[in-house]
Amino acid sequence: MKSENAVLNILMADDDEDDCILVRSAFQEIGMPHDLRFVADGEELLNYLLHQGNFTDHQKHPRPDLILLDLNMPLIDGREALARIKSYPGLAPIPILILTTSKDQRDIALSREAGASSFLSKPEVFEDLTEMLSRFCAAIRRNPQIPFQVIGCDSAPPEH
Repeated sequence: MKSENAVLNILMADDDEDDCILVRSAFQEIGMPHDLRFVADGEELLNYLLHQGNFTDHQKHPRPDLILLDLNMPLIDGREALARIKSYPGLAPIPILILTTSKDQRDIALSREAGASSFLSKPEVFEDLTEMLSRFCAAIRRNPQIPFQVIGCDSAPPEH
């Protein structure tokens, strides 16, 4: 459990630069002490976490307290990256928030089964993103092993 004033190390894996800018702005708005870093695909994410390739320096590339993971990325997508991360005992405890445009029930089920902490469908309104990230990070600070939750998706199928 991290104290309220401790810096939260966050690693975001997303190939959409606009989404990265929005998340950076949301964390600045929240005002929570944080260190937000970015990788553009699942391969870079795994290299970062395993300290391979351009990420061998542990001081420059600290272990994240939280991973924000997009499902749809090049090279290794978020689904495969999630499964691989959770297969490493040293990495498995890191909370992973799926942060995606998908609202597909199969993606939600796969994320839950693969060990994601929660599933957040990217909201269209900035204030909603800020509120959702604030609540999620506060919960992670209290207990990194929070029960899986779906945020920003209707769990019922759409009406026809």
